[in-house]
Amino acid sequence: MEFKQLCVLPLRGVVLFPHQVAHFDVGRESSVNAVSRAVKANETIFVTSQKEAMDEVATVDNIYEVGTVAAVRHVIKIGEQGYRVVLEGLYRAEAVGYREDTCIVAETTRLNEFPCDKEDVEILAKFRHLKAGFVDFFDHAKKIAVEPFADLSLCDEPDVLTDLASGQLFIDVSERQELLCELSVERRMDRLTKILDREKQLLEIDMQIAEKAHHEIDLRQREYFLNEKIRAIRDELGDAQDTDEELDEFVSAIEKLALAPEHEEKLMREVEKMARFSPQSPEAGVIHSYLSTVIGLPWNIKTEETIDVKKAEEILERDHYGLKDVKERILEFFAVRQLGGDPKGSILCLVGPPGVGKTSIVKSIAEALNRKYVRISLGGVRDEAEIRGHRKTYIGSMPGRIISAVNQAKTSNPLILLDEVDKLSSDYKGDPSSALLEVLDREQNFEFTDHYIDIPFDLSDVLFITTANDASEIPHALRDRMELIEISGYTYEEKQQIALRHIIPKQLKNYNLNHVSIDEKAVKKLILSYTREAGVRTMERMIEKLCRKSARLLVEGRKSVKITENTIEKYLGIPKYTQDVAEKNDQIGVVTGLAWTQVGGETLLVEVNVMEGSGKLELTGSLGDVMQESAKAAYSYVRANAEHLGIPNDFYKKTDIHIHVPEGAVPKDGPSAGVTITTALVSALSGRKVKSDVAMTGEVTLRGRVLAIGGLKEKSLAALQYGSKTVIIPKENKKDLEEIPDLVKNGIEFVLAENIDKVLQTALLPNPDLEQKKRIRRIVERKSDAVNARLN
Repeated sequence: MEFKQLCVLPLRGVVLFPHQVAHFDVGRESSVNAVSRAVKANETIFVTSQKEAMDEVATVDNIYEVGTVAAVRHVIKIGEQGYRVVLEGLYRAEAVGYREDTCIVAETTRLNEFPCDKEDVEILAKFRHLKAGFVDFFDHAKKIAVEPFADLSLCDEPDVLTDLASGQLFIDVSERQELLCELSVERRMDRLTKILDREKQLLEIDMQIAEKAHHEIDLRQREYFLNEKIRAIRDELGDAQDTDEELDEFVSAIEKLALAPEHEEKLMREVEKMARFSPQSPEAGVIHSYLSTVIGLPWNIKTEETIDVKKAEEILERDHYGLKDVKERILEFFAVRQLGGDPKGSILCLVGPPGVGKTSIVKSIAEALNRKYVRISLGGVRDEAEIRGHRKTYIGSMPGRIISAVNQAKTSNPLILLDEVDKLSSDYKGDPSSALLEVLDREQNFEFTDHYIDIPFDLSDVLFITTANDASEIPHALRDRMELIEISGYTYEEKQQIALRHIIPKQLKNYNLNHVSIDEKAVKKLILSYTREAGVRTMERMIEKLCRKSARLLVEGRKSVKITENTIEKYLGIPKYTQDVAEKNDQIGVVTGLAWTQVGGETLLVEVNVMEGSGKLELTGSLGDVMQESAKAAYSYVRANAEHLGIPNDFYKKTDIHIHVPEGAVPKDGPSAGVTITTALVSALSGRKVKSDVAMTGEVTLRGRVLAIGGLKEKSLAALQYGSKTVIIPKENKKDLEEIPDLVKNGIEFVLAENIDKVLQTALLPNPDLEQKKRIRRIVERKSDAVNARLN
């Protein structure tokens, strides 16, 4: 697609078509400059029409994007600053962008038409019918010049005929513009046929009026005449009074907004445009919707913010159990605001797995601040216009989500939650994350301009808080404007307290179950046997299921229902998980690793099989690039240190190795499985069994060093649920043990490993045969040393 910069000649009440030669008087300064520049540069000119012929000044907002590229055939100077120009339309084009200089300049691209087959019988019949219709129409219309009529009568090309005829018909500019925008020649013929039939009927009705009218009446006088007729009809129907009252209401409402003079003037111009249209016209409806939206925004309405740290603490403790670090950071935020600190700090972003209470925390903050709360879900948003809105000239246009949220809150200082900011994506329609940069930047958002509103709106008093599941997925420029607050998964004890204090009372109330009880042991079994997640959503769904089952029993005649540890299986079925999964036999080549996911920590089994072969290494289990590299690094370490590890030095020549991570349909990636793969390799090659109650995590280097990892809290919680008694972690993660809950520390022994030897020493059981050989070797070495000592 080629683009070309051309000067723009805006026309008022006229549309120039391709193949049409017409002359125009040019007097406006920008139009004179456009013609002068085109003539001097020997360039074509982009001719388009104003949407409103009454506007004295042409701007990029009131001209159509589709027009005609024309050649300037002749220019005659008239008066001191005017021209009369003769233009020949060449082809249809679209302006994809405008800029204003001494004249309007457009970036144009050619629009290719869809020709029709002249040999087709149906097309030929339509063409002849249309041509005959024009002859009949022009016979009745004495105003048409002889030359254009001669051109039409001799024209044998459907595309040329439709363009020349469209330029001669007495129809509105909007209807001519629709014909110009129609790229299918066949559809243009169909549309012109309908227009001709209508115009013939109008000619017969208005012939007497047309004969009395002046032959040289210009288009502005004609438009005025028609508007006066419309006004007279409205007076007869009684619509004029209602319309005038509505316009007066708009004017009064605009004045009360107390906007900047230029913005108030812009809205007043829209009211004037609306007054010129019939109430039933589409243009009037568009303007009415626009004015109603703008006036309805809370320009000068604010709710009084109340800041009380003690009250905020009470609300957070009432609504949420645990989350000590998160609550402390939020209370610090309240304390700064209570002391009158600068509220234009960084944006808070709550990061954590689903179901841990990120959204409910934000609701509590809004309640503590006495601010209106509005949630905007950003998951799957691809179009920039979702944030900035659409131009009001488009069909079905509306404001963006930010302005819509403010309008929904009915206050200019709400708390807006931007949920799932890490799920933003981009495509050919733009990058919504870039549009959010201005929204979240306190130095810019005081004059945020939505494309639909087209007037700056102050967002500096809006409190934005975002949430995300994975901070690494947030675009870097956005993440730089945020302060990340990590929310980890809950321990078993925390889940039990949340269920007993919040979820069960809430659901019993929702289901109106006054004679149903769920005891603590039942909740414990529910958590350990039916859920395995970082948050509490699945647990809440299970409790809802218990409530539904109980409701049915009550309806069937039971007086009360008590759910205990022994009866819960009747309601929820066979348990999905066993509590002590890790209590199994020690095996060779099977190691329990720990992984972090967006929904919390998980255990990850790594299996290694060795077979006679030629030294092939096979990796399966839907492993990502980084995890495959970790496996190759582990293999290289084992090969380089085979003798030290009690493995034959030539194993890589005679042994095929298969490394597999179960659940092959689930993609897996990351470097923290390095020590797990290394341990499984050493176990399989040396024949030493792996302790079944040991889990591990860490990245391994080619020299055997164990490097730090992330997500230790989530991984340790997964190990506890899995039943592991010992967890091997990198020594560099010692500082992270402070964040581990006491419940986990009491149930798991953490072993700090600086190198792989420590890992193997902790995880592997000794090989009896290998230990016997080492003892014999040590005895022989001691005897040899003793003999040498005597000889010396």
